[in-house]
Amino acid sequence: MRRETRQSGPHWRRVMAALANRDARTAYAQIVLGARHDDVSSGLAGQRRDRAIAALLDAGLVERSADDELEASESIFHDLLTQQPKRQAQIGVARFMRLGRIDRYPANQTERRELLAWIAGETFEPGEELSERKVNERLLGYTDDVVLLRRYMIDFGVLERTPSGSSYCRPREG
Repeated sequence: MRRETRQSGPHWRRVMAALANRDARTAYAQIVLGARHDDVSSGLAGQRRDRAIAALLDAGLVERSADDELEASESIFHDLLTQQPKRQAQIGVARFMRLGRIDRYPANQTERRELLAWIAGETFEPGEELSERKVNERLLGYTDDVVLLRRYMIDFGVLERTPSGSSYCRPREG
């Protein structure tokens, strides 16, 4: 039995759930490559095969043709992409971040300092001393180029290297 609860076309979570299932993924690959209905996942027990095909139908990845064969949807991925909301205009440091990581550094020095200070505030406690390795581990969540980020933080005064050079700390406020 197929549920008809879709409000506005396919939903990406349903598609991903179907493709996360090994049986459904195998069946989908066979359908995309043109296998006939009776040949799709023929090595699976009847119930597993039926569940895999039902998941693909429910997700919208496959459709039944006029002659009751299974066909890969020609429009599923286009439909999913058109459902994506328009990006909202971002303000503050969010303009320079994507998925919690630095997407680009601001060219404007004031904005760059603001971004670096925000990252330092999120990552280090004032006065906390950390080895270079620990600093790099924490900064890795924001960028793959931790050396550049650390250097920028030092140059802009939001992170200091201790006089011995063996560790780093965020300057105490005040």
